[in-house]
Amino acid sequence: MSPINLLKQYIDATNTHNFENVERLLHPKAVYWFTDKTCTGMEEIKKYFEIAWDTIKEEKYSAADVQWLVVENDSATCIYNYHYEGYFKGKFIKGSGRATNVFVKDSEQNWKIIHEHLSSI
Repeated sequence: MSPINLLKQYIDATNTHNFENVERLLHPKAVYWFTDKTCTGMEEIKKYFEIAWDTIKEEKYSAADVQWLVVENDSATCIYNYHYEGYFKGKFIKGSGRATNVFVKDSEQNWKIIHEHLSSI
């Protein structure tokens, strides 16, 4: 699998709202930078995802204008615009922001996400 395919799988996994599907795509040392919080370790990342899914019901996440800045043998980095939509307190909302994802190969040579940085526009 390539990092390009992994990004698609990651977005699909995020939209299942089941962290087990997301976790299998993450490197054990993953670090996430959200607009309001830095998460290190799988438990912190899981908690943040689950709070987000609980806050915005039926959330659908997507990526647009993906640009691959670097794709090498063992690492890759992309930037994109993210979009989300769902229901907040019963009202339909949507929004967007910017994202950076860094991919590395793990000890078994499988591509994993080691870093994500999301920020609102």
